[in-house]
Amino acid sequence: MHKVRPRYLEFPAFIALYLLFDWATYVDPLYGLNITPWNPDPALGLVFWLRHGWLAALPWCVALISGELLVRGLPAGWCMTALSSLWLTVGYGLLGLMLRRQFGDGGVFDSRDRLFRWVLIVLVGVLLNDLGYIAILSAGGLIPLGQWGEAVLRFGIGDVVGILVSMPLFWMLSSSSGRQRLFATVWRAETLAYLGLMIGVLFLVFGSIATSEFKHFYFLFLPVIWAAFRQGLYGTALMVFTLQAAIGALVKWNHAVDIAVHELQMLDAVLALVGFSIGIAVDELRKASDELKRTLRLAAAGEMAAALAHELNQPLTALAAYGKACELLLERGEAGEVMKGAVQRMIAESGRAADVVRRLRDFFRTGAIKLELLEMDQVVASVSQQFIGPMREQGVVLTILPAPPLAVQADRLQLELVLRNLLANAMEAAQEQPAGQRHVTVSVSRVASQRRTGRTRHGCMQLSVEDSGKGISAAQALRLFEPFVSSKASGLGLGLVLSRAMMEAHGGTLWAEVAQHGIFRLALPLVRADEQDNRQVKNAT
Repeated sequence: MHKVRPRYLEFPAFIALYLLFDWATYVDPLYGLNITPWNPDPALGLVFWLRHGWLAALPWCVALISGELLVRGLPAGWCMTALSSLWLTVGYGLLGLMLRRQFGDGGVFDSRDRLFRWVLIVLVGVLLNDLGYIAILSAGGLIPLGQWGEAVLRFGIGDVVGILVSMPLFWMLSSSSGRQRLFATVWRAETLAYLGLMIGVLFLVFGSIATSEFKHFYFLFLPVIWAAFRQGLYGTALMVFTLQAAIGALVKWNHAVDIAVHELQMLDAVLALVGFSIGIAVDELRKASDELKRTLRLAAAGEMAAALAHELNQPLTALAAYGKACELLLERGEAGEVMKGAVQRMIAESGRAADVVRRLRDFFRTGAIKLELLEMDQVVASVSQQFIGPMREQGVVLTILPAPPLAVQADRLQLELVLRNLLANAMEAAQEQPAGQRHVTVSVSRVASQRRTGRTRHGCMQLSVEDSGKGISAAQALRLFEPFVSSKASGLGLGLVLSRAMMEAHGGTLWAEVAQHGIFRLALPLVRADEQDNRQVKNAT
């Protein structure tokens, strides 16, 4: 009972809202019948049908008959009104049934393909419904035979325009999640700006609407495209509905019955479809961007696993050593200062391990980095030590050139990850050469500015990793740092992308040079001279 009762509470609200739209859009009717240039009420009925299925048939039929009685004064009489209302209920119901089978009760407007299928179904369904409705009115003598074609055109355009322009917004408002997203999207000062632009454009385009020929209607694309590009489909739905309502209000209040209203409404329908196409494309682009960010974050987790293993290796090894020492001390019966010192060191190492895990977690969640003053020669020595054994096994000669005392502000984990990635790539490239020609060289130098950015910032540290591989061609250099572009059969093509992103977050850069052998360079701004002097004094003391 708790699931059924709210449905029936919605029925009177639906009928009242349906009648309100029927009254507000009863503009320039043909022969006083329900044949007007814009009918948004069927859009409301279709959304109601998608939500409730055939349970919506009775309230919709009641709304149709009530509209004929309260809005138009029952011009067709009771018999014809009941017959025509029954036909419209069945016709709209079949259209709603087709939409429900195609899209279910959700996701109608979430892709351009579904949007165009929706438009096609609406056009065919409205045409069939239109022909039957006008045929009934013509059989009852309410429409002259010579005006049958005009009636079909007017009624069909009114329904198509009303559904195409209004249904997306009604759909968004029909669910709590849709309302929340709509309000979150359009509840901004920017929305007032493009709605204000719409009012200004309407005034400039139409002037006196009773005599306007709509020669400058294309100016109305400006607020619609603005809304579409900035707020996607949700902003567009609000924009085109408000635009249509404003045009209808101008026509109704100015009693402009001599203008080609149906042409104006068709132009607005085309405008709406253009806006919806752009809006959905923008939403799809943003969705793809978000998915790419999540993919990159997952890829970063895989790339950072090596850094995590390296950083945790030392504290875990120390913990094991101190634990073994404590075990030996307990066996010897010692529990004095020596035991206390070993326990304190275990606590310190466990805190260090926890700090490493916490920093990596913060990076994965927020992209946060922890800057510290790092001596580059120490960083290079720490990372290259891990490659001495593997390179020796592969016959690769690793050469670390003497480095000047240069210090940078950087996140140790990320800087070591980038250097580790460069060394791993260099080792793989060198392995392609014959034995005796496999070399990898790492050098650190000071340069006046970053080659790629031109920033000086007290000078820059430049780290170069060169290998004896086949090098990078000009064509490869153009796409080397694009996501999912890799020269390795098993590579994801994300290592260099992440590495460059990390370095740019530090104010530096990473690039490859076109040469006969592999050359990758990394540049980071050096700390100020006074900071480096203070660092050296602190280390000396």
